[in-house]
Parts: sequence; structure tokens; C-alpha cells
Amino acid sequence: MTREGADDWDSVADASVAILRGCAGRNPHDRALTDLVEELRIHSAAFRARWEAHDVCFHRTGLKRSRHPAVGDLELAYEAMELPADPGLTVFAYSAEPGSTSEERLRLLADWAGGPVWADADGNGHGRPAASGRP
Repeated sequence: MTREGADDWDSVADASVAILRGCAGRNPHDRALTDLVEELRIHSAAFRARWEAHDVCFHRTGLKRSRHPAVGDLELAYEAMELPADPGLTVFAYSAEPGSTSEERLRLLADWAGGPVWADADGNGHGRPAASGRP
């Protein structure tokens, strides 16, 4: 995400650093992560201030707002699912509210990409039907 892609950049940056701090706390011996944090602290006063606030955040569900350069604003609900077979890995599933502008914009992106798109409960979709028949 870029500053141009978020109306609430400060909130997004605050949450991102808090999530990173939580990850660092769970992985204190991860050299690459430690090096990344140190580099960001050295080169970014904004990151340094957020890091030194010691905020920690664990997001499992929420709403992500962003601006796509081709279709505009998107508002997507998300849910995080940890993978028990792969400790430390998390899959995020994003979805748009049915009938919303965001859903229309996601369909448009899928059509442009030529990939599968979603079908409604009756199996009606746009373009090629999704393999599962579900969003």
C-alpha cells in the first residue's frame, strides 16, 4: 500500500508498525526481521517514532480500505487464518460486501485479468465461472 492508496495513511502506518512489533516479539531471534527493523529505524523518523511507541496489534478480522489505480476505492472485509501445518504462516481472505461498489470493482478487475470470477448462489457469474462457484 502506498500513501496515495490510503486516505487514512497514518492509521494504516500505525497499525502496520504495531503488527510488525507483534511479529518481532514472537520471533525475537529472526535476524532478517531484526535487521529490517533496525534499517527502518535508522532511515525513517516516522517509523522510529511509531516503533518507540511500543504498540502491539494482532489483527484477525477487519476492514481494509485501499485505492486501486484502475478501479478506485475498495473496501474489503478480511479474516486471517493461521496454518497449523506451517507455524508462522497466515493466510488472509478478503471479500467485498455482496452488491457493493467494491464487489463490482473486483469483478471488473477479474474480467480485465481474464481470470475466474465469482458466481452468486444460483451459479450466475461474470466471465468464466469460479471453480468453486463461490466468492
